Amino acid sequence: MNSYRVSGKGRVDHNRLVHFTFNGEIFEGRHGDTLASALLANGVHLIGRSFKYHRPRGFLSAGSEEPNALVGVDRGVGRSEPNTRATVLEIFDGLNTVSQNHWPSLKRDFGAINDPFYMLFSAGFYYKTFMWPKSFWNKLYEPFIRGAAGLGKSPSVPDPDTYAGRFAHCDVLVVGSGPAGLAAALEAGKSGAKVILVDENPEFGGSLLSAPDAEINGLPAWDWLKQTSAALAAMRNVTLLTRTTAIGYYHQNFVGLCQRLTDHLSEPLDGAPRERLWKVRARQVVLAQGSIEKPLVFDGNDRPGIMLAGSARTYLNRYAVKVGNRPAVVTSHDSAWLAAFDLAQAGAKIAAIVDIRAKVPEYLVKRARALGIETLCGWTVTGTKGRLRISSLRVNPVAAGGQVGPARTIACDALLMSGGWTPSVHLFSHTKGKLDWNEERQMFLPGARTEDSRCAGAGNGKFGLEESLLEGASAGAGAATDAGFSASAGSYAVEGEVLCTGVSNRELPSDKNASWAKAFVDFQNDVTAKDIRLAVREGLKSIEHIKRYTTTGMATDQGKTSNMNGLSIASDAVKRPSPSVGLTTFRPPYTPTTFGAFAGYNRGELFEVTRKTAIDSWAEENGAAYEPVSLWRRAWYFPKQGEDMHQAVARECSATRQSLGVFDASTLGKIEIVGPDAAEFMNRMYTNAWTKLAPGRLRYGLLLGEDGFIRDDGVIGRLSTDRFHVTTTTGGAARVLAMMEDYLQTEWPDLKVWLTSTTEQWAVIALNGPNARKLLEPLVEGIDLSNEAFPHMSVAEGKICGVPTRLFRVSFTGELGFEVNVPARYGRAVWEALYEAGSKYGVTPYGTEAMHVLRAEKGYIIVGQDTDGTVTPDDASLAWAIGKTKPDFVGKRSLTRPDMLKADRKQLVGLLTSDPKTVLEEGAQIVLDPNQPMPMRMVGHVTSSYWSETLGRSIALAVVEGGRAKQGQTIHVPMPDRTHTAEIVGMVFVDPENKRLNA
Repeated sequence: MNSYRVSGKGRVDHNRLVHFTFNGEIFEGRHGDTLASALLANGVHLIGRSFKYHRPRGFLSAGSEEPNALVGVDRGVGRSEPNTRATVLEIFDGLNTVSQNHWPSLKRDFGAINDPFYMLFSAGFYYKTFMWPKSFWNKLYEPFIRGAAGLGKSPSVPDPDTYAGRFAHCDVLVVGSGPAGLAAALEAGKSGAKVILVDENPEFGGSLLSAPDAEINGLPAWDWLKQTSAALAAMRNVTLLTRTTAIGYYHQNFVGLCQRLTDHLSEPLDGAPRERLWKVRARQVVLAQGSIEKPLVFDGNDRPGIMLAGSARTYLNRYAVKVGNRPAVVTSHDSAWLAAFDLAQAGAKIAAIVDIRAKVPEYLVKRARALGIETLCGWTVTGTKGRLRISSLRVNPVAAGGQVGPARTIACDALLMSGGWTPSVHLFSHTKGKLDWNEERQMFLPGARTEDSRCAGAGNGKFGLEESLLEGASAGAGAATDAGFSASAGSYAVEGEVLCTGVSNRELPSDKNASWAKAFVDFQNDVTAKDIRLAVREGLKSIEHIKRYTTTGMATDQGKTSNMNGLSIASDAVKRPSPSVGLTTFRPPYTPTTFGAFAGYNRGELFEVTRKTAIDSWAEENGAAYEPVSLWRRAWYFPKQGEDMHQAVARECSATRQSLGVFDASTLGKIEIVGPDAAEFMNRMYTNAWTKLAPGRLRYGLLLGEDGFIRDDGVIGRLSTDRFHVTTTTGGAARVLAMMEDYLQTEWPDLKVWLTSTTEQWAVIALNGPNARKLLEPLVEGIDLSNEAFPHMSVAEGKICGVPTRLFRVSFTGELGFEVNVPARYGRAVWEALYEAGSKYGVTPYGTEAMHVLRAEKGYIIVGQDTDGTVTPDDASLAWAIGKTKPDFVGKRSLTRPDMLKADRKQLVGLLTSDPKTVLEEGAQIVLDPNQPMPMRMVGHVTSSYWSETLGRSIALAVVEGGRAKQGQTIHVPMPDRTHTAEIVGMVFVDPENKRLNA
């Protein structure tokens, strides 16, 4: 155990042992380890499998740019999380982790069968395959593709953790705590400016944690780091945030920060949030994010044990772990030599340093020789071997003309590679900052900025320690000055620094035919150099198109290690400079961020409150099944013992049609419109005429948008000359009120009208059925319920069961119906009184599903189900609801547009299937000719479809092009099992003469 641990090195606590599991096996680490460093200390390199070919994968990096080492983490019930980067996952006692994307085991993965057939899975293969035979799609291709999708397994139960949010303002926000970031924060903090310093790591230091050799202002690097961190902590105007990632940089210096609070704890504090999302508005921003090391592209560069040289240095100097006992190095940059030197001094036997460059700084070669390291300058790597971990590499000399010479094999247990470094410009690019291409250095650098920001350090191309410190100090002082404070940049002197240089290679020379080489660019998605060249041959020239065709840079790391190599290879393939090929767009978040962090406190009831009516408790006590409707919890149906939904709904419908049904309609939106101009206001808002509606009468109201399409509807009662009781759809209450307020305040401020939402003031009990009047008559006071005195579409105020009521005679079922409005506090009492009195009539409570069936039988529409935002009154057979003599109303002008008058517009009609037992799927498309070639021309779709117990058959409503003129014709509805036929009929299936309604 821990055979690769180096005592006396690193920043881990060697005296605090930590035990954790990986794939069921218990391992030992040190406090301060990440999962990656702890596994490497135990000699474990195999961590997962790639997405497409299921090739073995090891650790590539030591930071958040990691594309390979994704694991599943299980912290308990509901606390499982897939695709967690092992390189940033801090271990703790009891941590349980598993590898992903394999079956039946990590070492023996059946999915690896894809690898030998890689020629079948070339770039864009999914656009070219699975086409034939067509019958295979549903039964074979689609299930196979869905089964292969993804890497880890998402949790299936609700997340029990809590998440927090916070808003903050500061004068200077510094992102990154490497040398440049620390210097910037220190100078800004000294000025008195309010400073926030953030870093994604558990401690500040950045590159200093991996390269502690130099001295800063006479102090060893780590001593200077300790001193500077303490100075910042002592400043009351400075906020220090570790384990905090700047995930997005938005306009007007708005920056999102995700702070991880408890993921590193074995026992999180009760009630403590797991993460906190900071929303920071800064007057000035300093971006000091550092840089990302580039892999080299060569055949077999993806085996476990092959990693970035800078990462190997990090594992050694920060975590006290040798990544191998006999590592080799392949590089085109000086920095990889330093990693080799550090490992050699820690006891590793360096197999060789292979440098692509023929000329390397002499001091590096001399130091390598002094340490007994073989150097091969002007050589290349042309291949590797090793099934689950690299065991050797094949190297070849490269002549001046690029020809590859004879090969030799070098045994090794790790291979450290470096193609140089590229500035991390992601956040700078989030705000559309301009990137300038530096041809000599082969990298993009921050250019013209769009925000009040500065870039400093390696993120701005300053890779030297001293120049990074100086630029950071200048950036911090400049930011503080621009924020209105007096600041000046301090001076820094660095001793013992090794300035590194290097070149960038598109793809290493090879002795292998390019069509057979597996030189990986995107390690997670298995994108190779030849995939990118194939995309170019197939006509793709823009890097954005190449990215999507090959999936380069579309993995969970978003191309942090692959984008630049992919761009270089594409540039070479199209024979154009890199800037003309373009750079992929960097988008937030910078690293994967949990949904919980974005949601914060806005989860469950705090995000979407469940509204309940005054009668809801009675429904729950009587076994109601529920469904969500807008924010309301509504009784869906009331099953009796042994009944399923269909049986319960059929019973409820029959009881309502034959005797008496009772329904909780309290969720309908209700708006009180009062004022001397109330009638005029109604006349302008709704399509119908309202000025002549007599008090005591109801009218169906239709509300349009300015585009002439139906927005809402409802029954509206005129209580007096200056008062209307308006009802809306359940989901439209707030929207309609806002629309009314908007017009009243911006278009007609001269009208004397007051609007009041009364949705929750009233409980509404709908009574429907032949016995509805018989039930009400002995219970109502002050209202004559006879048909002559109180006809359909009447409203009156009186008392019921001794409680004040607004009684509507209205029906949404087509039966004799009443809606009893009582103050909400009396809702349940009145409901129980009505239910008890109705027992002699067999009163039956019914839910929303029966309500849907009953209204469809009568041809009544539901806005939002039978309409979709493009339906006009005429389309819905509601032209009768338009006031013909009204000078104007909202949406009137749009009704005369040519497109609104076309005869072939989709119109609502009824459908009767040829097989009475077939219930069509809602949303199913309609065609006239089922034998037409694909793609078929669709002429409409089913909007509502039910089994009608009243008729003993299925019914449906649908929108069909020119539907009313096609009544009697047959249409076809393709469904997964087979194509069904149906006849177009009128919308009213039950009681077209309205005899029941007017009884």
